Parts: sequence; structure tokens; C-alpha cells
Amino acid sequence: MQTIVSVNHLNKQIGTEIIISDLNMHIEKGEIYGFLGPNGAGKTTVMKMLTNQWKPTSGEILLFGEKLLPDSYSVLKRMGSIIEFPVFYEDLSAEENLRMHGEYMGYFSPDSVEKALSLLSLTEVRGKKVKEFSLGMKQRLGIARAVLTKPELLILDEPTNGLDPAGMKQLRDLFLMLCKEYGMTILISSHLLSEIENIAHTIGIIHKGTLVREISMKELSDKGLEYLEIVTSDVTKASYVLSNHLSITNFKVLNHDHIRVYGNQAASQEIVKVLTENQVEIQGFYSHMESLEEYFLKVTGGEMTCGN
Repeated sequence: MQTIVSVNHLNKQIGTEIIISDLNMHIEKGEIYGFLGPNGAGKTTVMKMLTNQWKPTSGEILLFGEKLLPDSYSVLKRMGSIIEFPVFYEDLSAEENLRMHGEYMGYFSPDSVEKALSLLSLTEVRGKKVKEFSLGMKQRLGIARAVLTKPELLILDEPTNGLDPAGMKQLRDLFLMLCKEYGMTILISSHLLSEIENIAHTIGIIHKGTLVREISMKELSDKGLEYLEIVTSDVTKASYVLSNHLSITNFKVLNHDHIRVYGNQAASQEIVKVLTENQVEIQGFYSHMESLEEYFLKVTGGEMTCGN
């Protein structure tokens, strides 16, 4: 499989502040890569360096197998992006903004503007001045501009900002379609973990400027995000039985009466049977599938708020 984005030992320092530290990231052709991290973790900074808006302090970025340099104009033409909030010529219409962007990018296709407007449900407001648009409409227009030239790589920083649930679903379906039908590779950051969970092939979790985990959703599933939760009045004895009678090591005592057993280390019926045989009172026994949100919290040490 072709690697579209390869980031190696990337560092960004402004003054004495280290924003990105020894970051490595790899995005394969045709996949949706979910970029997650707590507020201020460095997601937007990385995206700005990928689009040449900011220059790294050190490290290497390869796009389509080519090293990104200050004059890598041809590589950048193969990309579409929204970084932070999209900016437009406010006194021009949606259609005029898109046509100007196409000319600027040197992309000439007779129906590209119409298709982009249609994809983002903006056809009826094509002649409306952008200054009259709501935040959600501007966000959709920004995505229309990003996909106008049918880029090979689409970089989207919090693309669902300002959208209602119906608009979010529309974008989710759009991203899946662009990936499947156009073979587009998409890097998308979001604070809505459920949205990423529904569309991403791979996730990268950034924390305090370092990529702490890069893993495919399939691998996450195969690693056993499923867990069993045991409620008992004697967690000490239950822990002893799990370790010494069932040879289960991947479990965690959550509090005074809850134990969580990760993965498929033993059949649930067997766990209940052995605990009961050893006089461990079971007050509750539940099977769960760990969500991406729970995994994220575990990896980042409980920091839930995501953002730039």
C-alpha cells in the first residue's frame, strides 16, 4: 500500500515552547485517518506544517513520497484543506468564491463548481454573498472549496464545527463516499470521538505534542476492546482468584466493588464458575465493548476535552 503522508521525527518549537516533539505519523492511500487529542495537544500545528503554512523546527515530512520543501507547489496542488476556520471573500457569492479558487489552483473543469455545491447542499444559495452565511454554511462552503479540485489528499481540521446532527451525518457520508469512490485519502481531526469512530480506518492520538498511539480500528478490535465488568463485595479475593486460578493478568480494579477484565482471556461462564467455586459473591456481571472514547481517555490519562 502506498504511503501518502510520512512524518518522521517532527519537531516544532516557538521561542522556548516545544509544541511538537519527535512526532511520527503515517497515512496510507485511500484511508480516513482520525487525528485525536486533548485541547492544545498540537493537532492544528501538525496540519499547518503538512500544508506548508508553518515550517518545522526539525524533522521530515514526505507527501506522496516527496520531501515537503518551502517551494513544493506541485505537491500542494494535489491537496485540499481546511485549517481552523475557512476564510472567504465575504462580498462575493459562494459560486464566485469557488470559481476563483479553481482559477487560483489552475484547475479547469466545466462542472466542478456545480458538483462541489451539490455535494455540500449549497446549490440553492450559490448566488448568496458569503457574509450572509451562517457558521455552518461557511463550514460547508469551506469543504466544498477543499474538494473542488478532487484532491488526492484532503486535510480537514474540525470540519463539523457549527453543524447540526443532520449536517454532521451528511459530512460523514460524504467523506466515506470520497474515500470509496474517488480513492481520496483523508486526514480529519475532531473532538467528536463518535464521529471518528464511525468513519476512520486508522486513528492517531496526539498528547502534549507527541503521537502516543497510531493504530488501525481493525487492530483495536482485534486487540480486544471488549471487556467484562464484575461487581463484587470482595475485589481483593476476586483479584486473587482471577490471577491465580484463571491466570488472567489484564484486569483492573476500578473501585471498591468493580473489576474490569479486558480481552478474551477466559470465557465469561468460566470466570463466573471459578469465582463462585471460590466463594466470591458476584453482585453483577456485564459484557461491554470499550468505545473509542474510553480508549482515548485511557491513552491520554483521562483528558477528554479535544480541540486544536
